Amino acid sequence: MHRNQCIGIVGCGNMGFALADRLFLCGFTVVMGSRYPDKRNGTQYEIVSIVECIRRSPIIFIAIHPEHYIDSLVSHIEHEPLLFNEKILIDLSNQTCKKLNLNDSSNAEQLQTAIPNAFVVKAFNNISSFAMESTTAGESRNIFVASDHSTAKDKIITLAREMNFGSFDVGSLRAARHLENDTQSLFPEWQIPIIVTLVVLSIWLIYTLCMEYVSTHTTSWNQLFLNIANKTLCTSAITMLAIVYMPSNLACIFQLAYGTRELQFPIWLDRWLLRRKQFGILTFAIALSHSIMTLILMTPAYYSTWFHHVEIIISTIQNQTRFVVESGLMTAKGELASLLGILTQLCMTILAVTSIPAVGNLLNWREWRFIQSKLGIVTLLLAIGHVVAMALPRWIAVGVAKAFYNLGLLCLYFPLLTLLLKFMFWLPCFSRRLHRIRRGENTKKPIQPKQIA
Repeated sequence: MHRNQCIGIVGCGNMGFALADRLFLCGFTVVMGSRYPDKRNGTQYEIVSIVECIRRSPIIFIAIHPEHYIDSLVSHIEHEPLLFNEKILIDLSNQTCKKLNLNDSSNAEQLQTAIPNAFVVKAFNNISSFAMESTTAGESRNIFVASDHSTAKDKIITLAREMNFGSFDVGSLRAARHLENDTQSLFPEWQIPIIVTLVVLSIWLIYTLCMEYVSTHTTSWNQLFLNIANKTLCTSAITMLAIVYMPSNLACIFQLAYGTRELQFPIWLDRWLLRRKQFGILTFAIALSHSIMTLILMTPAYYSTWFHHVEIIISTIQNQTRFVVESGLMTAKGELASLLGILTQLCMTILAVTSIPAVGNLLNWREWRFIQSKLGIVTLLLAIGHVVAMALPRWIAVGVAKAFYNLGLLCLYFPLLTLLLKFMFWLPCFSRRLHRIRRGENTKKPIQPKQIA
């Protein structure tokens, strides 16, 4: 675009002046339109009437609220029908009161309907005035551009890049419905995973309190803060890890039952599959917290079976008593549990890091799938081994009957089921059929009508 091109801004609020500052620094000529231009004195920018601003500018930023579109913009068409002819209008508005339904028109679509001879482009609605003025703001600096007019859309994409923003084409103006709703959403993809995580943590916390504090009294109230919390985090982490990999097993079951990939999964399974990344990151956070708490509590007082008992030798030399204390080294159980825990945390770190888009983009599809799928199963296997190494002596001590509802064994039922299904679907009898289904073949033969002799 020509740097000396005049760009108009309708609206003299915070966003309007932030846009003017950014455009001015990028070398553009800025004209601002206001309903009361005479009252806007003392600024470095030329402020004129809205009609004059539109006349002089081929590209106009609409930095006013949608409820003012009629009186500030559309009302002028009656007196000057060609005012907006081939003008590019950049709609910055968002939904303020309620979310749009799929059949509701966005602000940008309503503006395009009201001014059909203009080229309405939806863009810059996800950038605040602070991010517009500051080069160090921590907000996203990506601009998503939507329009039904490809030429106008390309110009705005170029303009956004010249303003030092990343810009992306997201399709037709109908995409504005999604763009306007996004700014009103609070972590929409994280709500269900967070609720499920809190439910899992609550269930294991209640069960641990009942078993360790209420029923057996093996833990005093002084250890409720770290010790009980650490056991809760351990059981919750392995449960959450199984939640990450269970939906792929269920997807295999449905595909085998359908015999084709053309049929859609149930809605609950589809949402579960789409939220695996969020579940995985929450699992990593829980496991990391468990590792930190374990390091804090790593003493013979808390993990007595992890260390050899301290021996005190008393000897008398020349009528003097001498105490010789031999330090308690870690037992095989303690070293094995620690090793498996470290390997599990290391693998989970790799899974979490590769889920970051900047890192995942460096991998090809096969590499990314190998890490997230194969390494993920190895991580689940290591986590199960870590729990078994910790709890096996306890299972032997309490007997078979009590071991079934022991905390260490109870938290393994769901992960073991997940792992068993994974191994089962790797068998040739299932994997070959799944491979054929995913290649588009229909493995269920249609029923042939019986012929009447």
